[in-house]
Amino acid sequence: MIAVEQLNFEKGAGLLPVVVQDARTQVVLMLGYMNRAAVDATLAKGNVTFFSRSKNRLWTKGETSGNFLELVSMAMDCDKDTLLVKANPIGPTCHTGSDTCFDVPNQKEYFLWHLERVIQGRKGASAESSYTAKLFQKGMNKIAQKVGEEAVELVIEAKDENDELFLGEAADLMYHYLVLLAAKNKTLDDVIAVLEARHK
Repeated sequence: MIAVEQLNFEKGAGLLPVVVQDARTQVVLMLGYMNRAAVDATLAKGNVTFFSRSKNRLWTKGETSGNFLELVSMAMDCDKDTLLVKANPIGPTCHTGSDTCFDVPNQKEYFLWHLERVIQGRKGASAESSYTAKLFQKGMNKIAQKVGEEAVELVIEAKDENDELFLGEAADLMYHYLVLLAAKNKTLDDVIAVLEARHK
C-alpha cells in the first residue's frame, strides 16, 4: 500500500484527487477526493471512502446503494499528491447505474471477469429470470453434470474440422465452468493464483 505520512495534502487544500480503477479489468471507474481521514478509513475498513465536497463529510462509496468498492491497492504518484486506487466494484460504480462514471462498459478485453460478475449476480435470482439462475437453483450436481457434458462435447468437436462448432462448444464449457466456480464460491482469480504459483 502506501505510507500515509508521505502524502502531500497541503497542495490541494487538504484533498487529494483519487483515480479509481477496476483491479481486474483496469478500466477507470471514477474520480473522487480523499482527505487524511478518508485515506485512513479506506485502509482500515477495506471499502473505498472519499471526502464528499457537496456533503462536506466522509462518504463510503456504496453506503446507500450497496455498490461498494472493495480496496485492492492504493498507490501515490511521483508528487505524492494524487492517488491511484485499484478496487473490486460490487455492482455498478455510477449513481446512474452505469458501470463507470464515464459511461464506459467495464469489460473491454477482460470480458471473462465481467461475465463472472454477471453470473455471480444471478445466484439469488428467480429461476424463471434466466438460464443461469435456473442452474443455480438445480444445485451443485446439475451444474457439475453440465460441465462434464460440455467437456465431452468439446472433445468430440475437437476431432472434427468445424471451427465454428468447436468454438461454440469451447464457449459453452467456459460459461458452465464459471457457473461451477460461482457455485463453489470461487473466482477466476483463485484459479489464476494457483496457476501463478505453479508457474514459479
